[in-house]
Amino acid sequence: MIKSSTEYRRLKLAFSTLHRVQAQGSIYSAGYQQQLERQRFSTSSSSSSPPPPPPPPPQFLDVPRMHGGVMMWRLVSCAFCLIVSLQPGSWSCWAAAEELGGEVKIEVLFKPVECDPKSKKGDLMNVHYDGFLAKDGSQFYCSRTDKAGHPQWVVLGIGQMIKGLDLGMVDMCPGERRKITIPPALAFGEAGKEPVPPNATVIFEVEAFSVSRGPRSMEAFGSMDIDNDKSLTKDEVKEYLKVEYKKEGKPREETFFDKVVEDIFRKNDNDKNGQISVTEYNIYKHDEL
Repeated sequence: MIKSSTEYRRLKLAFSTLHRVQAQGSIYSAGYQQQLERQRFSTSSSSSSPPPPPPPPPQFLDVPRMHGGVMMWRLVSCAFCLIVSLQPGSWSCWAAAEELGGEVKIEVLFKPVECDPKSKKGDLMNVHYDGFLAKDGSQFYCSRTDKAGHPQWVVLGIGQMIKGLDLGMVDMCPGERRKITIPPALAFGEAGKEPVPPNATVIFEVEAFSVSRGPRSMEAFGSMDIDNDKSLTKDEVKEYLKVEYKKEGKPREETFFDKVVEDIFRKNDNDKNGQISVTEYNIYKHDEL
């Protein structure tokens, strides 16, 4: 799929090149056939006069003795390579975010041999991340110097972070490090956010320390809804988180759970009644479809 005018122009140039070399190969092949006909005529002729010299190859070709079919194949191969090199996705590991129509670029800096569990939307992650401006490489955020330098706790895919990080941190495992390049539309947009200027492409280097099942995973709803009233209270969500962390041998202070729960309800309790209903909970699920 062509996703930008720049890619369209490059593909047009590539196909134009392919058509041109096809025409050149055909001309040279025809000249070569004429040369063979002259040689056959001179062999069968009874005249003692020497045969006329074969015509020189066309000026635009650089290999005078090469068979027209071989030459054609090499020229077409070159043009095909040019076309392939312009295709994003399966043929190219990465392409500029602008040429991908505003998608996120992910570069894995380190991945453990045992990479499990892998993060998915709704999971709770503990990460450090540094933010840089792509334009000049200047750093605008460092979690290691913010909030006493503790790693940040985030729930993936619920809008707690910018959209580009929600996308770029999927399938990460504990110990993995990534470099995530995010276009403006998936970062801070046209307005920017101090100290990030408007329309800025940003780069985040993210290191994951833990990945655990978060309160937004659909299978967790029934476990949290203790009274089976199809809605979640803050106490139900907090109790669920405590149990999950105790299972993993990672108990936390009460203030930690309070902060996580408050953030979850601030972003998902749309009617502000102190509960997350099935409908509010399923907003996340619809976002996955």
